[in-house]
Amino acid sequence: MATAPAYEAAAAILSPLSDAETLDAFLPQDDDAMAKEDYINAHPLTASLRVNPDMIESRPHLKIPESWRKHNLTGGTLSGPGKMAVPPFSWTDRDGRSYVQITHVGTDLCGHMGIIHGGFLATMLDEGLARCCFPVLPFNVGMTAKLEINYKKPAVADQYLVLRATTVRAEGRKAWVEGQIETLPTEEGQEPTILATASALYVSPKQAAVSHSRCASKSPSPHFLADRPMTTHR
Repeated sequence: MATAPAYEAAAAILSPLSDAETLDAFLPQDDDAMAKEDYINAHPLTASLRVNPDMIESRPHLKIPESWRKHNLTGGTLSGPGKMAVPPFSWTDRDGRSYVQITHVGTDLCGHMGIIHGGFLATMLDEGLARCCFPVLPFNVGMTAKLEINYKKPAVADQYLVLRATTVRAEGRKAWVEGQIETLPTEEGQEPTILATASALYVSPKQAAVSHSRCASKSPSPHFLADRPMTTHR
């Protein structure tokens, strides 16, 4: 009987949720989370992304096995009431050219009072830019080799943020990506405020081929690695 939890964890790793399945995997546990979920679902930006046939919608953090999430920085530690109350909504271009993410950031993610910590924004950019380029990298996985960030304006807590990324170049195991975090407009015609911009280089590790061949014998989803960025800085 003791092997049952281990078996369930292994099964979740080898057969993660599909992009479509992640869209129904989150159940808000309180009225606040429900309100945030409803707001994002009803926003015009969300509607425009959902009608774009080139964009694939998912909630990447929900592909992480539940037993692992509590050990994951963005999928567990930084998620929940006062932090990221709802898992980010994400849209990825089928060819790895662009990526959009909508996230609500709460009051418990601050450095200075009422201002989102710059390190949290850096983490958002690192993961978002990585997910943008995964489709163009071998085996859909990459590690952070370089990340440069320019902070433009303070990010006020308790608001919705949009992360946008574009793959500007790809060669072999390397991909260069640029992106930014901006505010989500609250009314029609309002221009977003750019809060931070970034550029990054991601490299698909040579050992990814070995890992891929080992996993392939166990028939995992080919997209599992692409939904958990390997962000080791060098």
